[in-house]
Amino acid sequence: MKSLLKSCTVLASVLSMTTAAVAQEPLQALGAGEGALSIVAWAGYIERGETDKNFDWVTEFEKKTGCMVSVKTAATSDEMVALMNEGGFDLVTASGDASLRLVAGKRVQPINTALIPSWSTIDERLQNAPWHTKDGVHYGTPYVWGPNVLMYNTKAFGDKAPDSWNVVFEEMTLADGKSNKGRVQAYDGPIHVADAANYLMFHKPELGIKDPFELNEDQYKAALDLLRGQRQLVSRYWHDAFIQIDDFKNEGVIASGSWPFQVNLLKADQPVASVFPKEGVTGWADTTMLHAESEHPNCAYMWMEHSLSPKVQGDVSAWFGTVPSVPAACKGNALLTDEGCTRNGFDNFEQIKFWKTPVSKCESQGECVPYHRWVSDYIGVIGGR
Repeated sequence: MKSLLKSCTVLASVLSMTTAAVAQEPLQALGAGEGALSIVAWAGYIERGETDKNFDWVTEFEKKTGCMVSVKTAATSDEMVALMNEGGFDLVTASGDASLRLVAGKRVQPINTALIPSWSTIDERLQNAPWHTKDGVHYGTPYVWGPNVLMYNTKAFGDKAPDSWNVVFEEMTLADGKSNKGRVQAYDGPIHVADAANYLMFHKPELGIKDPFELNEDQYKAALDLLRGQRQLVSRYWHDAFIQIDDFKNEGVIASGSWPFQVNLLKADQPVASVFPKEGVTGWADTTMLHAESEHPNCAYMWMEHSLSPKVQGDVSAWFGTVPSVPAACKGNALLTDEGCTRNGFDNFEQIKFWKTPVSKCESQGECVPYHRWVSDYIGVIGGR
């Protein structure tokens, strides 16, 4: 707490500088870093040019601030929550199915948006989003957002791209003359129950599902039954993006829910593409959140400011296939290109059902199945029960 108060005092003095000074040198102006910064992040979110030298938004930050960045990659939201519960980290790039759990568990602290000069440049659709705002208090800085797409092998599907999630939920013979059984994957996380519910919203409207994250007992049972059927088709439940990439390259996988990150890396030399199926998609809007016991809050605030620069936002979105939280990033970025935001889904915001943590007291129907049930039951599904 003492270090946080000291941080706020230092950073508040920064904001008393002239606006021109902050605008010209935002990172240099936000000096007094503690020399280190540790971040829990999704794969591909914090790059320093090691995979591709064109994608590096860490090196310049370290040079300007003296805050040396270390990254712990997490494969699922549950892993992120576990790591933040253990402690020892400053920031986490949390998706909506983790963010409010971190708030409720008091693992993250409110942020002072006045200490982030670029806050006003954030997309208005995200500034007060419910996955990082509670009772009017902000618990993080929007980073990037995007959809869970259907990735598929173009050779297996021939001239016609799949238009439905049925290719991963129902057994069928594909254009290459082979069954999809044993050739599809599903996400190794309880939030995948929502993908099943989203599919049922379209195909079984009589269930009355209004929100795939808010399910009563009957709706939940139907989703689990669909997932148990899917279990007969799935060759692997994936959570590591790079293992999924290898599986599409070498293990004969032809379809799966995925992230644009994998699609972008694969399509350079593989017959891979992606679509938004007719049932719609779930997705994620990720927030950079500050640990309640961060040892490097000055560096953390400087990173949050850095993360909102149009250059960083555009580069991250080009690399991962996401949409920037800062609309200004959509123009003039050589890596993203001026068509990148549209291509990655900027105009599809209202069509994406963003991840959130299922709770027992839900808005759509009062009583719903809470997340701890999703966790235990999905483990059972994967185990064949």
